[in-house]
Amino acid sequence: MSSRFGSSSSAPNGAGAIGDLSHDVILASPPEDSISDLAWSSRNNFLAVASWDSKVRVYDVTQNLSGVGKAVISFDGPVFGCAWSKNGRQVAGASSDKSAKLLDLGANGAPAQQVAAHDAPIRSLRFFELPSSGSPMLATGSWDKTIKYWDLRQSAPAAVLHCPDRVYSMDIKKDILVVATAELHINIVKLNEPTRFLSAGKSPLAHQTRVVSCFNDASGYAVGSTEGRCAFQYIETKSARGGGNFSFKCHRGARDINGKMDIFTINAISVHPIYGLTTAGSDGTFNFWDKDKRQRLKGYPSVGGPISATAFNHSGKIFAYAVSYDWSKGYAFNTPGHVNKVMLHRTIDEECKPK
Repeated sequence: MSSRFGSSSSAPNGAGAIGDLSHDVILASPPEDSISDLAWSSRNNFLAVASWDSKVRVYDVTQNLSGVGKAVISFDGPVFGCAWSKNGRQVAGASSDKSAKLLDLGANGAPAQQVAAHDAPIRSLRFFELPSSGSPMLATGSWDKTIKYWDLRQSAPAAVLHCPDRVYSMDIKKDILVVATAELHINIVKLNEPTRFLSAGKSPLAHQTRVVSCFNDASGYAVGSTEGRCAFQYIETKSARGGGNFSFKCHRGARDINGKMDIFTINAISVHPIYGLTTAGSDGTFNFWDKDKRQRLKGYPSVGGPISATAFNHSGKIFAYAVSYDWSKGYAFNTPGHVNKVMLHRTIDEECKPK
């Protein structure tokens, strides 16, 4: 662990400083229940928001950051994930009702269609292209311990990958799929051989995995856990910059007079399309990081509630974050007083560009 990383998200060190939230804009007409995922279109400023109210909402975010409702996909249970196709026109959601549905925004008002099914809730989904042919595909990861690959022209999965346990999080960049499951398994798949693991191992972190996010160049990934720790892992050691694999503490409070501190879950890790990445957690803060120099660039004060999901738009100029109950304390703490909103933060190079 580098001494340049701080253990408290409220006191960034090194080149970092406290960021300004005063100009952040609230998205109008948010979901009616906890927000589980955010995803931007790769072609325009359409933002998909997945929620426990059994819907994926799509907003058109205008230049002044006001959002206009554009479309809705409805499910029979809470929605855990959402994702956009590579062409930026199709959006899909993954639900606890064991289905995934897809809406084509260019299909002249045609309703969403079911495109995937599992034997248990679907936790995550990602679009990708087959390395061999460039054919568009959808991968869905489920608590039934499988990842299924779907050619959207067919009703049956094109292939099935059996995982060691329930899928908690997954991400795809280029030809690399990283999947994190229960019991701390983290496995890597080369998508030219989608039904076998390139490598299989355990998380470098000791507590439950909450999120994995791939680096843009597919050289590795970041993983966040329920114990306020993050790790950067490389698929090949020679690809690593700044000294290889490492982990560090973040999203933790200051120690009290008895030496105790509050430790918070890392709920989201979003990779900037050009620069570094962000972490966000149940402490209601987010941080911008330079992963190669192992340095926090900017930290932000609490936003008044847990941050459950984050995402950069396609240019990296807008950072969306959901302030919402994240279930880290269980059902009993999901009281009516919890805030539930999506905030839009306009980013500048000073915040996220490595020094």
